[in-house]
Amino acid sequence: MDEDQFDRFYAASFGRVVGAIYAMCGNLTEAQDCVQEAFIRAWDHRRKLDLANSPEAWVRTTAYRLAVSRWRKARRAFRQPDRALEHARDLEPTPDRIVLEAALAKLPEDQRRAIVLYHLCDLSIAQVAEEVGSPTGTVKARLSRGRATLAQLLNPEVEVRHA
Repeated sequence: MDEDQFDRFYAASFGRVVGAIYAMCGNLTEAQDCVQEAFIRAWDHRRKLDLANSPEAWVRTTAYRLAVSRWRKARRAFRQPDRALEHARDLEPTPDRIVLEAALAKLPEDQRRAIVLYHLCDLSIAQVAEEVGSPTGTVKARLSRGRATLAQLLNPEVEVRHA
């Protein structure tokens, strides 16, 4: 697509794409900004864009992804900080922390990772599964086994029953 074709494409489709993104995100200003950014990216790829392959769909998809990304960033700004960050600020080792870290170090890596992500980073089981690339059932099993092993390591007098 040459510059003149791109100009005609922009003039013909900007309003439609803004309308579609506005309907998806509910904020006209945000929709206009995202569509404008998408057209800037399309300009950079104009030689690859072909009028026969629906460049409007490419711009619309790019604008939608930008809107979702902005929404996620805005939502994160209102969340409480992760408990893991709070723990990281406390650099003074306590006896309990030393014992817990030693016990965690004795766990198999996959169990340790699941426990840290679930209990310290406050991720859901589904989020842990996505991050580690395992099915949710596997994550549940790792959490169960890891907790049982930790209980035994942290308090050897307690008898742990395995399900």
